[in-house]
Amino acid sequence: MTVDLHCHSTASDGVLAPAALVERAHARGVRLLALTDHDTLDGLDEARAAAERLGIRLVNGIELSCLWGGATIHVLGYGFSADAPALRAAIAELHQGRWRRAELIGQRLEAKGMPGAFEGARAVQQALGDSGNAPARPHFAEYLVRAGYVKDRAEAFSKWLGAGKLGDVKQHWPALEATVGLLREAGAWVSLAHPWQYDFTRSKRRRLVAEFVQAGGHALEVVNGMQPAEQVGGLSILVREFGLMASVGSDFHAPADWSELGMYRPLPDDLSPLWRHFEREPRLHAAG
Repeated sequence: MTVDLHCHSTASDGVLAPAALVERAHARGVRLLALTDHDTLDGLDEARAAAERLGIRLVNGIELSCLWGGATIHVLGYGFSADAPALRAAIAELHQGRWRRAELIGQRLEAKGMPGAFEGARAVQQALGDSGNAPARPHFAEYLVRAGYVKDRAEAFSKWLGAGKLGDVKQHWPALEATVGLLREAGAWVSLAHPWQYDFTRSKRRRLVAEFVQAGGHALEVVNGMQPAEQVGGLSILVREFGLMASVGSDFHAPADWSELGMYRPLPDDLSPLWRHFEREPRLHAAG
């Protein structure tokens, strides 16, 4: 069975509506899917309706932003109750924080001679299907390309929007420990998203994993799309060392982008897949 536990729709920074994303996943052979939009549950109802029609098992999912060691970290939650009051309250706060963040990104870009960036990013987002959430960095990147400030999205991130750059605004996120605790309180299985994408030394990455485990995390995203095989190997070592489970996902955002639904490197055979719990516990598939 093909599994994909990490993907994004127009509810956050993807380009496909939730139903269209589920349809694409089904066409590509995915049969167990988690929609993990950033800091929102807005796409789950539409995705679930499509999944039920097509016979895909959909797990409640979300990718929450938080802070650890001064860096933005992403944590994936699965199989939680979507009606958990504390989770709903935290998402509402993150929703407001993302709007403040987007406005600040626009102000910073305008100060560097790129006026109208916020409005431009919002227009890009609305053209894809307005979710009511704030424009994210991929929307800003697309605007910068269209306005001629950069030649492509890669340059937009390398010059203006990537980690440590002008548009990397992170002061609104809660702490890692609080985020993991919040997800666990809602009944979630918790995985650390793409641990190799953070610009950390080996020792700092291990420290992150240790504190994630101490906070109550269950799994590492060992495989994120077609990341280099040596990274999969390095993360597998950490999973074995800390006795964690492993999760996998494409981190899909758009067709013809760097990833595709259901496409990722194989998970090493000796690791324990997180999704086994979803198969054993039907409650994890309900909207909550």
